[in-house]
Amino acid sequence: MSERIVFFDGVCNLCNEAVDQIVRYTDSDDLKVAPLQGTTARRFLNSEQIKNLESIIYYDSGKLLEKSSAALEISKFMRFPWKILYIFIIIPKFIRDPIYMLIAKNRYRIFGKKDSCRLPTDNEKKHFLP
Repeated sequence: MSERIVFFDGVCNLCNEAVDQIVRYTDSDDLKVAPLQGTTARRFLNSEQIKNLESIIYYDSGKLLEKSSAALEISKFMRFPWKILYIFIIIPKFIRDPIYMLIAKNRYRIFGKKDSCRLPTDNEKKHFLP
């Protein structure tokens, strides 16, 4: 079994909504989520990646993807309608990533942020790592 982890900004409302969708629509029990502010992130990522809260990071058995590539790769593990987003992988990264970063840089202003990282519900705990 490969180790797959989605690292996200735990205080970002947009990021937390994305995690809700991952947990709700994933087809893979081995796809886990963990906040960039947590202990799991410190085990798998370097300090620069942890400090950069502007990108979702997808870890798959030693391979790291960031920004739009991470989001699209994650969509492959989800059920319809999210799975169809993977089609956007055909758009070159140099086009996708600036759009991703425009949203990422403005996400707190547009979607808001929490005072602390979210806590998973009892039903969600199997998907979450600290």
